Amino acid sequence: MGVRPYRVACLRAWVGAVSLPELTETTSPSHVELPGSRGEHFLQCALETSDRARRFYEDQVLDHLNPAMVEFVERMEMAFISTADADGECDASLRCGAAGFLRVLDPRTIVYPEYRGNGVMASLGNIMENPHVGMLMVDFAEELIGLHVNGAARMAELEEFADLLDGEVDRRVERWVVVTVREAYVHCRKHIPRMVPVDRVRHWGTDDARRKGGDFFGVKAGREDS
Repeated sequence: MGVRPYRVACLRAWVGAVSLPELTETTSPSHVELPGSRGEHFLQCALETSDRARRFYEDQVLDHLNPAMVEFVERMEMAFISTADADGECDASLRCGAAGFLRVLDPRTIVYPEYRGNGVMASLGNIMENPHVGMLMVDFAEELIGLHVNGAARMAELEEFADLLDGEVDRRVERWVVVTVREAYVHCRKHIPRMVPVDRVRHWGTDDARRKGGDFFGVKAGREDS
């Protein structure tokens, strides 16, 4: 049996003989619709992981949250958030809150609050230019498992979801981010470290430099000394 043309093209792309745009226009195996990016599909081909990847897509990837995922999201106290601007320059950030701060409105909609921060607005600024967002939630304490959610995000003013506000912490919410779920899938537990939660007071929305961590990495001090 001969080698399929797109397999040859994958290998050529892997060694830099052709560009990915040229590949996708002329040699992509278009008879199959798969989740994920064109780049990952070509690397699966080149590195011979296509069968393993297909099993994962078929067994684990959804375009919505199933009931187990909803329960998982709603008990999380933090989520890693990845965004990119219109040029693809990336930023990774962290959002935290008491369990329940991530609200699942329906199987395709997650809402989370934005508290007062450093004023840079890196994540929200990216979302204004490019709605694509990736979320990763990890249970480090009990199940040692993670959940990826990829989708499209938008900023919402406080009033749009005022009925979600409840309690002292929620009075510090300044706005919301609404995520429309496009992909949801498991992050396996084999490399996740176990962490033990400890009680601490969290100063939501504070401007106190000491409580925020101050100049922990010495950047300001280094500039003042130079």
